Amino acid sequence: MADSIFRKLRDGGEEGELAPALTIEETVASPFALDVSGYLLANLSSSILAGKSKSQGLVLITFSRSPSFYLQFLKQKGIVVSSSAKWIRILDCYTDPLGWIDQPSTEGSSLVKLHKCVSDLKRLFSSIIEAGRELVGDGKTRFYVAIDSVNELLRHSSMPLVSGLLTDLRSHAQVSSLFWSLNTDLHQEKVTNALEYISTMKANLEPLCPSSDEKRNALENLFLVHQDFGKGRFHVRFKLRKGRVRVMSEEYHVDQMGINFSPIASAETVIATTKSLLPKVQFNLQLSEKERVEKEKVVLPFEHQDHGKSTEIYDGRRSPADGKMEATPLSSGELETDMVSSGKGGEIIYFRDSDDEHPDSDEDPDDDLDI
Repeated sequence: MADSIFRKLRDGGEEGELAPALTIEETVASPFALDVSGYLLANLSSSILAGKSKSQGLVLITFSRSPSFYLQFLKQKGIVVSSSAKWIRILDCYTDPLGWIDQPSTEGSSLVKLHKCVSDLKRLFSSIIEAGRELVGDGKTRFYVAIDSVNELLRHSSMPLVSGLLTDLRSHAQVSSLFWSLNTDLHQEKVTNALEYISTMKANLEPLCPSSDEKRNALENLFLVHQDFGKGRFHVRFKLRKGRVRVMSEEYHVDQMGINFSPIASAETVIATTKSLLPKVQFNLQLSEKERVEKEKVVLPFEHQDHGKSTEIYDGRRSPADGKMEATPLSSGELETDMVSSGKGGEIIYFRDSDDEHPDSDEDPDDDLDI
């Protein structure tokens, strides 16, 4: 499933469409959004170097960690980034976000560019586009945009301005796709909803919850929390065309080498995941045992109310008491009287039109009409 996200970002959007965007949500209980961002960063970098992507460049905007951290991370993944690399640019918003330091960046002017005063989002947008055009030029060639965290960006700017920046990046003709991470515990729900609205994909990390057995003491529960801290479920919501939504889930495990993804182990986990993703409604969709019993007692209109006795539907030709009784053909003008049951049923009076008429004729009586 993480591969599906990677392919969506790698392929980008069609010409004339907004670029695909991904929001990676984390919480204090599961703070691994940057690990997911690193996974996508490494895979996108590999696809660019291998010539397997439509885009030929990547612009990384760092807020939560230094550029040297990401250079070391890519080196551990087997991707060596030289100072003269023509496929990546790093916009350093980590070193001096408020513009207090006069000293320029010391990490290489061509690869890493120091950006000061991150509250000026128009200037930040221009710097991102300028860095991308240094890689791919001014033509139709595209580049990726990766923002390691928008938490710091929201700290220095208002939500409408941040939302406008991300929308402008999506609508730019040379931006192929972009993604960012967000800690939902740090912001109000309206901020989270606004970023989800902008995104075409939303990923969230759900930690594994230890069993709440009353017999376990606090020390044992603390051990279980520590043991499963790097494990959990990874849910992704894809917005499809015509308003459709597809939700996928898998398990994740974080170790010293990074984050790893695997299919959900059992069917019970799938059911639990599906229930957790159902929207909250104001009514109950399930029946209690008492409600189910009361429902079974209701007699519907089409059901025969004979107090449990078997009932035979009278077909107009024979008596229910004697299934062998057949209707006797009558001559024209005669009256046929058939008692359904002596003294208990009604009677049917039928005047036959002609002697040629049969009781159950399949012939169309209007067959001779020319319509």
